[in-house]
Amino acid sequence: MSVSRCDLLRWQFDLTWSLFELHLEQLKPEDFLWEPGPYCWTVRRGVDGMWVPDWAETEPDPVPVPTIGWISWHIGWWWSIAIDHAQGRTPRNRVEIGWPGDGQAAIEWLRGLRSEWLAVLSRLSEADLDAVAPFPWAYDPEHSIAHMIAWVNAELMKNTAEIGQLRILRAAALS
Repeated sequence: MSVSRCDLLRWQFDLTWSLFELHLEQLKPEDFLWEPGPYCWTVRRGVDGMWVPDWAETEPDPVPVPTIGWISWHIGWWWSIAIDHAQGRTPRNRVEIGWPGDGQAAIEWLRGLRSEWLAVLSRLSEADLDAVAPFPWAYDPEHSIAHMIAWVNAELMKNTAEIGQLRILRAAALS
C-alpha cells in the first residue's frame, strides 16, 4: 500500500490529536493552575487583567515545571505562529498571544487552532511539502514544509504527554 506524505502527516496529526482529546476531556478548571512543586512556570494576571505566561529569554537551570495553564498557552503560542507562517501572514510576537483566562476557554482556543491547522493541511499538495519551511527554522533551505508539519506533530505530542502527566500527578496527589 502506498501512502502519500500528506496523508501520512495528516494521519500522524490525527493520532496525536486523538490522544490530546483524551486528556482535554478529563481536565478540570482547577487543573490548569495547579503547581506541582515550588519552582513552576504558570500564567498570571497582569496589571491590565490579561493573563501573562512566565517567561525567560534564556531557559533557566533548572527548568521550571510548567503548569497545564502554561503548557496550554505554549501550545497556543507556537501553533498560532506556525499557522501565521503557513498562511503567509506576518507572525505575531510571543507577547501578542495571551492565555484565554480559564481552562475551558483554553480548551476551546486549542480546538479552534486545530480547525485552523486542518484547513492549512487540507490545502497542501505533495509538491507544497517540498517548499522551504518558514518556521521554526527561519527559512533554512534544509527544512521543508513537510518538516514543519512533522515538527508541529512532534511538539503537540510532547505537550500532550506533559499535560497528561501533570493531570495524572494532580489526580494522584488528591487521592
